[in-house]
Amino acid sequence: MTSRADVATRRSPAPKTSARHDADKAAFGKRLARIEGQVRGIARMIDEDRYCVDVLTQVSAVRSALDALALGLLEHHLHGCVQKAVVSGHGDDAIDEAMSVVKKFVS
Repeated sequence: MTSRADVATRRSPAPKTSARHDADKAAFGKRLARIEGQVRGIARMIDEDRYCVDVLTQVSAVRSALDALALGLLEHHLHGCVQKAVVSGHGDDAIDEAMSVVKKFVS
């Protein structure tokens, strides 16, 4: 069994970014900024003693937004890092690592 450190040492240096990578990174940044705004909005709602159900509705929206972000990041990782690891002969380790992350979201 390999450790996360073993997998990390086999990773190659960050490749030059592609147009798709740059676009994904920008989209993830925008999505995170929106989520950050939503979280600040929830804090304001609590400070203002807003109706609990309204606050909970916003909490649910943030959770959904974070889940969507996580799925996008996972897809990006699978198409990039995992695909490269498979081609270079380190696919099993990369797949194991990806599956351990997926299991955190399912449990």
